[in-house]
Amino acid sequence: MSTTLCQVMGFLVSSLGVGGSIMATAMDTWSTQDLYDNPVTAVFQYQGLWRSCVRQSSGFTECRPYFTILGLPAMFQAVRALMIVGIVLGILGLFVCIFALKCIRIGSMEDTAKANMTLTSGIMFIVAGLCAITGVSVFANMLVTNFWMSTTNMYQGMGMQNVQNRYTFGSALFVGWVAGGLALVGGIMMCLACKGLIPEESRYKAVSYNASGRNISYRTGPYKAASGYEADPRTRKGMGYEEAPRSDDGRRPYPSKHDYV
Repeated sequence: MSTTLCQVMGFLVSSLGVGGSIMATAMDTWSTQDLYDNPVTAVFQYQGLWRSCVRQSSGFTECRPYFTILGLPAMFQAVRALMIVGIVLGILGLFVCIFALKCIRIGSMEDTAKANMTLTSGIMFIVAGLCAITGVSVFANMLVTNFWMSTTNMYQGMGMQNVQNRYTFGSALFVGWVAGGLALVGGIMMCLACKGLIPEESRYKAVSYNASGRNISYRTGPYKAASGYEADPRTRKGMGYEEAPRSDDGRRPYPSKHDYV
C-alpha cells in the first residue's frame, strides 16, 4: 500500500511540475522593468522567452515576437533549449508513468517490468526538473549581471543620470523554480517506489513431494531386479560349451578337448 501511495503521489507531483514548466516557458514575464527610480511611468515593459511586450498606462498592451534567432544572446538560446528539453522529458515521463502505475493492470505485465518503467519515468522527471531549474537560474544570473551593469552605467560620468531601463525578476522565474522543484521531488518519489515494486529474489516457493500411499516405508538393502528374464547359463559361458557330468563323489572331472568346438 505504501509503494502504491508513493508511486501515485510521485506521479501527481511530477504532473504539477511538468505543467508548471510548460506554463513558465509560455509566460511573457521572465523579466520586468524595474520601477524603483521611476514609479510613475506611462510605459511598462516586460519580456519573455519568445516575445517582448509593452503596456501603456491606458491599458493597451502590444507584444512583438523575436523574429530572429541568430540575433539573440547564446545564453538566452541555451535557456530556451533547457526548458524545451525539460518539457519533452517530462511529457515522456508522464506517458511511461501512466503505464507503470501499480493500480493499473495492462495485460499480463509483471511487477519487474512495472518497476523498470517506474525507475525510467523517475529518472526522466529528475532530469526534467534539473533542466527547468538550471534554465531559470541561468536567466536569473543574466538579469542580475545586466541589472548591476545598467546601474553602473546610469550613475557614471559627470554626475549625470542617464535614462536606461533596468529589468528585474518576473513572475515566470518563480513559477519555473517551483515547477522544477516539484518535478525533481516527484522523480525521487518514483525512484523510491521502484524499490518496493521489485520482487525479492530470496523468496522461493518450496515444492514438496508426497507419496501416494498412506503407509509406505522404504528400507535400505540389496536390490534385486526381477525382470522375468533369466539368461541361460550355457549362453553365458559361451557357444558350444557343455557342462561336464559330475562323478559319484560330486566332483567334476576336467573337461576334455571334445567339450570345446
